[in-house]
Parts: sequence; structure tokens; C-alpha cells
Amino acid sequence: MRNYELLFILDPAMDEAARNQMIETVKGIINADGEAGEADLWGVKKLAYPINKKKDGFYVLIPFKASAELPKELDRRLKISDNCMRHIIVCQDEK
Repeated sequence: MRNYELLFILDPAMDEAARNQMIETVKGIINADGEAGEADLWGVKKLAYPINKKKDGFYVLIPFKASAELPKELDRRLKISDNCMRHIIVCQDEK
């Protein structure tokens, strides 16, 4: 299993319950085949450039351990999510 970090930006207009539900959904996807760490909620931050006419986003960072196949599935599921504005998955292991 490799160490990864997932950083994703949620729509700031989401209410807290919907935001927590989205975070738990992402953790559920990770826990199906790996081990999700504690979510680090960065809160609402100003974006470098507007995304979908929005100037702010709610940032969430989740470290996790998983096989090499899980990031591909996670990437696919986050791309089709309406609430996730942007995301990035980074492998923390050195080669």
C-alpha cells in the first residue's frame, strides 16, 4: 500500500450537512480498498482564479493509504461529482 494525499475543493454554497456528507462519501470510497486518515478541513479560501463563476472554495485534505488502483477510481468518481470543483491526488512515497 502506498501513501497518498487527496486535496479537493467543494462548492462554498453547500450547507454544513451536505459538506460533511460529501466528505464521508469520499472517505467511504477510500475505506473500501484502503485506509483513510483524518480529514483536515481548511475552510473557505479565495481561489486563484474563478471556477464556475465562484471566487471562493471550501478546501479539504485527506491523507490515505491504498493500492495503486484506488486513486484512478477516486479520480473518476470525483470528476463526475457536481459538488467537487477541483481535486488532486498526490503520491507521497518516494521512488
